[in-house]
Amino acid sequence: MEKYVRVHHQLLDFSRPRVMAIINLSADSFYTSCADWDENRLLSYVEGVMQSGADMLDIGACSTRPHSLPVAVEEEWRCLSRGLDAIRHHWHEAIISVDTFRAAIAHKAIEHGADIINDVYGGDADSNMWDVVAQKEVPYVLTHAQSVEPIKNCDVVTHRVLHFLCERINMLYQRGVKDVIIDPGFGFGKSVEQNYALLRQLHVLDVLHAPLLVGLSRKSMFYKPLNKSPKEVLPATVAAHMLALQQGANILRVHDVDAAQQAITVFLKTHKL
Repeated sequence: MEKYVRVHHQLLDFSRPRVMAIINLSADSFYTSCADWDENRLLSYVEGVMQSGADMLDIGACSTRPHSLPVAVEEEWRCLSRGLDAIRHHWHEAIISVDTFRAAIAHKAIEHGADIINDVYGGDADSNMWDVVAQKEVPYVLTHAQSVEPIKNCDVVTHRVLHFLCERINMLYQRGVKDVIIDPGFGFGKSVEQNYALLRQLHVLDVLHAPLLVGLSRKSMFYKPLNKSPKEVLPATVAAHMLALQQGANILRVHDVDAAQQAITVFLKTHKL
């Protein structure tokens, strides 16, 4: 079954996996941050990821890493708007996703040129989020971020994620949201073992017939068991990306665009889509 979403009043299909580049405007980040960069440096960085093959950009200005405290709404918008406006001005046709769990931020971001809303809390953090997305008719990234209690059989985690996403997709359609991208939420409320169980059974989410986004880039599920820092786990990230692609991932959300595109090229050379 073909998977696609509507962006710029056109169909964005996933006959070839896509790469989403992370543009982090929050000062509180576990890996990279553009928060203290001036506009020229930010635009130079974005130009680099675009030239490396980024199909879309995911811009965020409020950290969602574990144990982090969200900044105030005004601060999130101050940081987000400067980057969003500059990037949209220089790349008119770029597909821009905004990473936020706040409906007010989502509404402003769409008015300033955002094409997709990426909500890591699946609508739980702000009850108005789905109405904004439906009204503005933009694709919505639905993420599983509920805490999962430790269980002996970690494979059950995948089925809990499947049930959550299936239920929420139906709710989103009923609210008028037309285009939904699913994200199983690696690292959000899941232990290292549960993350690997989810990666092992990622293919079960294909029954939802929705584009599948995975955010695996340099996460603790790699650097904790390897006893390394986030800067040292690019090889592990690429290996996980290949496993995800083999199980139907349509979008890789990454820090390292060129490495992800190389993984996709090798995947396509060995698989017929």
